Amino acid sequence: MRDKLFNIFPEFELIHDESLRDKALSVWEEAIQRGGWTVEDLEHIPFTLLIPNCTVNIVAHTRSVTRVSLEAAKILEQHNCGAYKIDYDLLVCGGLLHDVGKILEYEKTASGVVKSRCGKLLRHPFSGAGLAMKHGLPDEVVHMIAVHAMEGDGGYRCPEAVIVHHADFMNFEPIKLGPVD
Repeated sequence: MRDKLFNIFPEFELIHDESLRDKALSVWEEAIQRGGWTVEDLEHIPFTLLIPNCTVNIVAHTRSVTRVSLEAAKILEQHNCGAYKIDYDLLVCGGLLHDVGKILEYEKTASGVVKSRCGKLLRHPFSGAGLAMKHGLPDEVVHMIAVHAMEGDGGYRCPEAVIVHHADFMNFEPIKLGPVD
C-alpha cells in the first residue's frame, strides 16, 4: 500500500524527516483500512460532499492544497522580515494530512459516496487529528489538521496552519462558486 500512496502523493518525498514521513504514511494507511477503501478508491472519492457532483477527487485536492501551501510559504517567508519561520516538513505533512479524516467521514454505497456513521458524529478535522495523534505525529501537525476548517475559526493557528487553512479554501471556494454564466 505504501508504494501506491507514494505514487499518488509524490509530495511525501518532500518530507525530509523520514520518521515524520513514515508516521504520515501510516495515518493514510490506517484511514484507508478503517474506512474500508483501497488506495485505488481514492481517485474516485470527491474531496467534498458539499458540492453536488464534485469532479475533484481527494487526491487532486490534497496534492493541490499541499503544493499551494508550499509555494505560498516560500513567498511569505521571503517577505515576512523574519516575523516567523516556516517548518517545511511540518507544513507538507499538514497539507498531506489535512483531509485524511474524510476517508473515515465518507463511505461508499450503491448510490455513491455519502457521509458515514463516523462522519455524522465527527467531522474530518476531529477524526484526522485523532489518527495523527495515535500515530505519534507532532502536536503542530495534529493542530494543522484540527484547525484547518471552520473548527479552527476564532482560535489560534500557527503560521503553517494559517497557510494550510487558506490553501484549502483557495482550492474549495472557486470550485464551489463555479463559472459565471
